[in-house]
This record gives sequence, C-alpha cells and structure tokens, in this order.
Amino acid sequence: MIIPITDYFWIWAWVSKTVITETAIQELIDDFAIVRVLIIAPKTVAESTWQDEAGKWDHLHLTFSTVMGTAAQRAAALRKKADCYIINRENVVWLCELYRFRLPFDMVVIDESSSFKNHQAKRFRALKKCMPVIDRVVILTGTPAPNTLMDLWSQIYLLDSGRALGKTISCYREKYFKPGQTKGYVVYNYRLLPGADEEIYAAIRHEVMSLKAEDYLKLPDRMDNVVKIDLPAVAMKKYRQMEKDYILSLGGEAVTATSAAALSNKLLQMANGAVYDDKGGVTSIHSAKLDKLKEIIEDNPGQPVLVFYAYRHDLTSLKNSFPESRVLENARDIKDWNCGKISILLAHPASTAYGLNLQAGGHIIIWYGLTWSLELYQQANARLYRQGQDRPVIVHHLVAKGTMDESVMTAIKNKAAGQDALLEAVKARIDEIKGG
Repeated sequence: MIIPITDYFWIWAWVSKTVITETAIQELIDDFAIVRVLIIAPKTVAESTWQDEAGKWDHLHLTFSTVMGTAAQRAAALRKKADCYIINRENVVWLCELYRFRLPFDMVVIDESSSFKNHQAKRFRALKKCMPVIDRVVILTGTPAPNTLMDLWSQIYLLDSGRALGKTISCYREKYFKPGQTKGYVVYNYRLLPGADEEIYAAIRHEVMSLKAEDYLKLPDRMDNVVKIDLPAVAMKKYRQMEKDYILSLGGEAVTATSAAALSNKLLQMANGAVYDDKGGVTSIHSAKLDKLKEIIEDNPGQPVLVFYAYRHDLTSLKNSFPESRVLENARDIKDWNCGKISILLAHPASTAYGLNLQAGGHIIIWYGLTWSLELYQQANARLYRQGQDRPVIVHHLVAKGTMDESVMTAIKNKAAGQDALLEAVKARIDEIKGG
C-alpha cells in the first residue's frame, strides 16, 4: 500500500505502519528528491526494526544511519551519507540542541508518537521548537489516546503546530474538557464535555488515517485466558492486613492519584509474591504465581513463552526459578527469540510496548504481573499478535483471587485501564473496608 504524504500526516494503524511509511519515503526520494529523513523511535526499534523491515521488500532500497551510542558516535552517524537517520527518543533533546533547533532534515517521522503525549516533557518541548522548519511530518502509533483524549494534543501539535486542536494545552482543555477530581485549586484529572470526543475527531480528521488489522488482514485467532490463583491463607492474611493498615493511615484524607497508586502498587506486589519494605528490601510472601507459571510451561512442552513481569523483584524470582530464561534487553535478544533460541523470554511491558516484531518466536504470552496501563497492555500483546503470526495466540493472565489483580483485569476487559480506573478501584475497596 502506498500512501501519499504531502505536508503532514498521522498514520494510526495496528500493523504495517513501518513498511507503509518506508514506501512513502521511497516514493518521495524517487519522485520529489527529498534527501534527508529523520526517524525518531524507541531504542530497540531504532536499533534494528526499520532497517530489518526495509531489507524484506524488493521495492525498497533505502540506506540508513543509526544515530546512537556515545556523543561522538552519534555525531559521526549524522555525518554519514544516508537516506534515513534513525535516533532513539532519549537523544532527541541532544539532537535538537546540536542543530540549535533547526534540524537539517526534509522530513521527520515519529514512530510510536504516544511517547510524546506529555506536553511538559523535555523531548516534546525540544521537538516543538524544531517543527516550523520541517516540511513534512509523519507520526505513527497504534494507541493514539491510551488513557484519555487529553493525550492527543501534543501529538497533533507536532503535526500542525496547533491548527487543529489549538496552540496551547490550556486552550484545548478549556474547549473540550471540564475538571474532574479536584482539591482546592489542584485539578487531578479532566473529563470530556458531552459530545467533545466527536468534535475532536472532526477537527483532526483531515490529517489522520486510521487502519485496523481486521479491516484488511485476517490474523490467527487469539484466546485470552484468565488463570485464577488461590493464595495461601497466610499470604492472604498479610495482604488483608497491609490493605487495612494503609487505608487506616489515610485517615479522612481524600484519595488522590498518588495515594491510590501507592496502595495499588503494594497490593499488586503482594499478589505477585513479594513486596518492597520501607528500606528497599524485599519480603517474600508466597510462590503461588510461580507455581502456576511452572505448570503452564510444563503443559506446553517445547513451546516458547513470553512472560511479562511488573516489578524488579518479580524479575529476580523468575530468573531464579527459570535459569534458562533470557531477559529482553537488546536487538540480539530479539533475533535469538525469533530464531527459536530462547524458550522463556522475560520482559517488562514498557520494554516491548512499541514496534518490536516478536511474532516469529512464539505464540504464548503469560502476564505474571498485570499493568494499569491499557496502552502498555495492548502494545505488549501486539508484539506476538500481529501481521506475520501464523499460529493462534494464547494470552494467559495470572490473577490472584480476592486481590487488586481482579480489579486490573476487570478494567482491562472493559478497556478502561488507566488512572481513572485505578482511582475508582481503590475508592471502592476503601468504602468496602470502612463499611465493613
């Protein structure tokens, strides 16, 4: 598929957006003589994904220079002659400052643009200063507004400098949102005004293209399996005591996003099997999830599994229990997984959220630790459930009964995971305990 790109365009797609964009770049180079393209991507994607995808297609003959490593290595990569210069998003501020915010590129591609959703982040502010001198901008994402439509403003601003949604985040908020939870003058979140979602979609329609896999591809079946786990009685007693003590410590204070997240983190850690103490040490609570994980792996002999963990102590427990496992850290791990050299791949969802092609290595996912982030959850699953997968994908969720795991799982099923869902779950549990 060839998509013409004029001044700016946002491709919102679940699959093939890399190849679609590379094809457009090739067309622009061949027909319109653009000469330098900057691609901004997550680190692991910048290392290999764009380069590897281009090598799979006969119609693409793009050359790449990977702008990573030390400052000297990055500078040398920029001096190299190439069609596309790929840099990881952590070095965007350095790049912008190097060129005094006048980037010498004809076109900028932002892969996984939702990583620029924070309008206060240094990377967004730096890139924002550079956009007026860029002729063509393309941003790519599979999850444009994972938590709230508030996340759209900064991404769209990088496309059109505020033409569609306003020049400032304040104007955008005032037009489409109303304050949600507040404490005095502090606003913790915002809620859409009635009908505002349709107004936002209409405002950006002329510069957005949305494609979903089911619209033009037939992917294998996907089975989502919730594995309920009974925690030992001693572990549940500790869990309930921790929950009660924390809630009592709040006194009559209103529950904020910070206090809700703190309680949720403690409870999710305990559901997984361990918890950090006040000094940063780890206290082991139970091994119920580890036992169930072993059982699932034994029931699938010879089948590689991708295991998502949530906390550092989860990773330690997993590595101790499965010494043959490998932690996903770099391009070598991706290659070995896809070549069938890794039987158990351990990954934090944040490290696999964007752009990685892992579908050749397996078709079984196990969520050892759940996440409140719907964006991370969806993107992590899409590493296996994507174009090129030729086997049914099985997604196991290890859920400890009677714990915060169940609240997260409910939010995920309702596609409501995020800060608001977390707050509601914690408030509901507080009311239940105080009422009891």
